[in-house]
Amino acid sequence: MSDVPQTALSAAAANLPPSPSHLHLIGVCGMGMAPLALALKAAGWTVSGEDKQWPEEVAVWLHAGGIERRATGDLPAATALVIFSSAVAPTHPTRAAALARGVPMMRRGLALACLVRGRPLIAICGSHGKTTTTAMLAWALRAAGVEADFLVGGLYAGATTAPAAWSGRGWVVAEIDESDGTIEHFSPAITLCVNVDWDHPDHYRERADIDRAFGALAERTGQAVFYCATCASSREVFAAGATRGAAVMSFGEGGDYTLLGTVDAAPAPGQTLRLGGRFGGAALEARLSVPGHFNAVNATAALAVAAYAGACDVTALLAAYPGVRRRQGVLLERGPLSVIEDYAHHPAEIEALLRAMRARTARRLVVIFQPHRHSRTAQFKDAFARVLATADRVWLLDVYSAGESPVPGGASSDVLAAMRVLAGAPEVELLADPAAAPEAIVAGLQRDDRVLFVGAGDIDAVARATVARLASVELPGWREALVARVRASLAPETILRVDEPLGAKTTMRVGGPAELYAEPASTADLQTLLAAARAMRVSVHLLGRGSNLIVPDDGVRGLVVRLQHPHFARFVCLGPGRYWAGAGLRLKELCGSAVRMGEGGFEFLEGIPGTVGGALRMNAGAMGGWMFDIVEQVHFLAPDGTLHIRRREQMHIEYRSCAELEGAIAIGAVLVARSREESAAIRARIVAYQEKRQLSQPREPSAGCVFKNPPGDSAGRIIDELGLKGLRIGDAEVSTVHGNFIINRGQATGSDVIALVRRVRDEVRARRHIELEPEVLLYGRTWNDVL
Repeated sequence: MSDVPQTALSAAAANLPPSPSHLHLIGVCGMGMAPLALALKAAGWTVSGEDKQWPEEVAVWLHAGGIERRATGDLPAATALVIFSSAVAPTHPTRAAALARGVPMMRRGLALACLVRGRPLIAICGSHGKTTTTAMLAWALRAAGVEADFLVGGLYAGATTAPAAWSGRGWVVAEIDESDGTIEHFSPAITLCVNVDWDHPDHYRERADIDRAFGALAERTGQAVFYCATCASSREVFAAGATRGAAVMSFGEGGDYTLLGTVDAAPAPGQTLRLGGRFGGAALEARLSVPGHFNAVNATAALAVAAYAGACDVTALLAAYPGVRRRQGVLLERGPLSVIEDYAHHPAEIEALLRAMRARTARRLVVIFQPHRHSRTAQFKDAFARVLATADRVWLLDVYSAGESPVPGGASSDVLAAMRVLAGAPEVELLADPAAAPEAIVAGLQRDDRVLFVGAGDIDAVARATVARLASVELPGWREALVARVRASLAPETILRVDEPLGAKTTMRVGGPAELYAEPASTADLQTLLAAARAMRVSVHLLGRGSNLIVPDDGVRGLVVRLQHPHFARFVCLGPGRYWAGAGLRLKELCGSAVRMGEGGFEFLEGIPGTVGGALRMNAGAMGGWMFDIVEQVHFLAPDGTLHIRRREQMHIEYRSCAELEGAIAIGAVLVARSREESAAIRARIVAYQEKRQLSQPREPSAGCVFKNPPGDSAGRIIDELGLKGLRIGDAEVSTVHGNFIINRGQATGSDVIALVRRVRDEVRARRHIELEPEVLLYGRTWNDVL
């Protein structure tokens, strides 16, 4: 389509009519159009505009800027040029009126190119982060006292700074949109490309097409080109240099303008950037008011260009930067509940957003996503599905078409279908009626959720309606929601408790409560609990006898399941020498039953303070015997509750581990006796083992051996040789009987035990250069969290 289709004037020769001619903008409230309208008015033109919606946050700036508001189809008689966005269809009433009257029309991108022609333009381009980087650079140049006009494709947060400023002097900072091809009309002084990714498949049929568009912009750049050092596509497009002799420089990690690292400013918002390379010799520290790695990279780019454009000291230029609306903007914070909106609309942007949110919270991540354009949805539906599947709950809104007609595979229902075939995908639902969406969303929320409204269309209206609905609703917590979900399906004997103390349920006798605790009465009830927890993305932790683990003092997040009901403690003869042993059966009781039946081979388990399930998971061993020496087959539930049965030879068994049971729950095993003997002979061996343990192991509460033996050596021997027996923190002490045991002298806390584990490890590392690996579990956590 020609940019000036009603005249013989070609796009290459297009010019704006002389000011103060009347310009009329269709879609004036759009984030590309509103700043252009403000700049045109400030530059001397008479400007009017129309839009089907006039959001207050945009209308206030247009009114303040003197933009005349017109109804749809009301084309002013004096109009010399109509400017329209790409989302405005040729059948639009005002375009039809302009055609009938012979009024020239021009695309927004070409109009911007005409406006900045002859000015030293700093063009911000790229696939993701253009608006944020443009806003940062404009803010930084103003803060540095460098004269610069700007057009930002978004609204600054806080409503105190307009999205455009025009004086006709100094630099012009503008976001250059590649989506409709009008990027070809710009010849900047400086080009800053934040990254290169394939997008806008309606215009760029192949990846190489969009690469060429960015490369051609670099070739038309007069002074300098900046690109992201960590973006492989950017390196391919820009690193070869620009044909007009412009300097080519990189930014970010490993770039010419180097981002050396970041430091979180908590509890204050934002972060500190450590900058090097061309920023200066020694590392500089620059304050950035907003968090997140993506923001840090964008800020590095903005500060690099600011320094090149004349800013002398970049360290404080973004300290007061307010951020951009709909870029991780917080709509609501109420206790642990937070509602955030973001403009992300490409799979790479959404992936970066969700990764950043995950890093900042352990709460349930709920995403409401509105795809933008049918063509993009069709091209990337599988990528959208894969990225959205990392959330804990997803709602989809219908595609925001931006003026496009539907295409095959380009509907929200196609994203829904792609998600539902993914293994482990969260609950996902399509909300076809935007008016009913807020009610449906609120009904599915929990009071400690982090809720993200994601998309570049009109999803912000749904977000604000949802926030308004939340004002009158008391949300349940995840525990109440899970209990309500399963209670009717569970047997009355199944136990469900909140904040259940765990210390007394362990052999170490330390630690805090479980957020939610369950003792299912049957395998079916266990499956119901697992399915609900998986659907709600609640972590599940199995607790057996409570040996070989340490519970932190602040307890365990998620659902703790203990197979304490008699259903899981059965010991049943299946035939000569073959027995079913439930996962909840204590090893001491297993050995007692075997003695009475005259079955040998189980007695090495008698002194291990655990259950069959725990022994299977850890391949427990003692006195030269190992659990899987007596196993024929194992029955276990996968995290989704499905039952699996594996023979011993089908399983991957190693020292103190069984790969198949990592993350699974054993419900029992078929065990095979090694011999048939008189009960008295078996009992005599058990007594001998008991006497040996009493001499070599402490009697005080403990979690068993704390560290795995290093190859070819003994952890207990090393600790003994280093004189660490008797070492004590609080009431936690390295046993004087066995150096690889930590005992509770009576009032030890989880923190005491963890600190002592850390101290022993540090001593062994420093004095023997050996890294001891914990054998005991840090329940509900990983040792990497605390060591």
